[in-house]
Amino acid sequence: MAKGGFRGFPGGGNQMNMMKQAQKMQQDILKMQQELETAEFEFTAGGGAVKAVITGGKELKSIEINPDVVDSEDVEMLQDMIVAAVNGAMKLADEQTNKSMSKLQGIPGLPGLF
Repeated sequence: MAKGGFRGFPGGGNQMNMMKQAQKMQQDILKMQQELETAEFEFTAGGGAVKAVITGGKELKSIEINPDVVDSEDVEMLQDMIVAAVNGAMKLADEQTNKSMSKLQGIPGLPGLF
């Protein structure tokens, strides 16, 4: 073997750079996932009558209901507004997650990552 190991091997140094880039990207992905898990997303329904807050990890954090919309004669409408608020908040969380992950897809040298 020649003195200096694999220095003359085509792409030898480039592989080290690629490994470092891959490790940094993995750390960036983990950091992004952690940030998304703890991020909060809120959505209101019924003109602000019901507000749902969820985390990026799809955990329902809170539901706020305006007392003025509580009508014992029309519980179904209140239930529909709660469902709409929770589903809207989950959709926001999904959209943000997809947006954040799509940024990673455009990184050169890593085709087909996702």
